[in-house]
Amino acid sequence: MSDQPRITDDSLQVRQLSHYQFSWTAGESGQPGMWTLQLVLDEGAWEEVLTITPDDADNLQDVLQNTSKVFYDVRRRVLMFGVTKAGS
Repeated sequence: MSDQPRITDDSLQVRQLSHYQFSWTAGESGQPGMWTLQLVLDEGAWEEVLTITPDDADNLQDVLQNTSKVFYDVRRRVLMFGVTKAGS
């Protein structure tokens, strides 16, 4: 048996965004609705649902449409946009 820690899906902290879906849920009568963003990461190996503001939904949709590679840090709950080679 090896002394090395076993790597599992839960031990991966940064995952690549495969798909995303914005959703809006109506609030109670006279109350504002709620926006969520569902992230499908590593082709479905992990999913995350974020509650976001209307402004964030608008901004994120623009960035997601214009960025070819997006990563998500599961532990810190941070979206990272684009990859640039060092020295470029």
